Amino acid sequence: MSKSTTEKTSSDAVRIIKKYPNRRLYDTQTSTYITLTEVKTLVLSGHAFVVRDAKSNEDLTRSILLQIILEEETAGVPMFTEQALANIIRFYGHTMQDFMGPYLEKNVQIFMDIQQKMAQQTQGLTPELWQQFMTSQTPVMQGMVGNYMDQSSVAFAKMQEQMNKNSEAMLAALGLKR
Repeated sequence: MSKSTTEKTSSDAVRIIKKYPNRRLYDTQTSTYITLTEVKTLVLSGHAFVVRDAKSNEDLTRSILLQIILEEETAGVPMFTEQALANIIRFYGHTMQDFMGPYLEKNVQIFMDIQQKMAQQTQGLTPELWQQFMTSQTPVMQGMVGNYMDQSSVAFAKMQEQMNKNSEAMLAALGLKR
């Protein structure tokens, strides 16, 4: 196996981070203790990782990601309003809970795809050129936002369709017709 193939394989491997009872995080790849800020850097750089409890081997990745979000929300400018957070909480235990996660995930992915296209189109622009670009791109931006809204509507319609199918299947299983 060539060196570049070996390097690619090791860089594609999922990084294991162990969380110890003293709340310290240990990166097994670098053999060092790391902070939540360094885990955030892993997320931002697109590294695949999993956080495991050092004793039980339980997957704690979601918990760590939520801690990072909490830190981001409490320091500086929050992304979520109190109303948005309250609405998300209201979906827990609600019949729509199973649909809300995938719906939000799909919308965030659509938004990220749009952001990536914008970054590609504006690569290397100075602040002055960026201002000119934004001024000339108002119709394009409106189109991109419109496209995002259309994709969001399609995702919502698919969610509704799946809910209807699930409801009909459940009613049929109970011997009831809709």
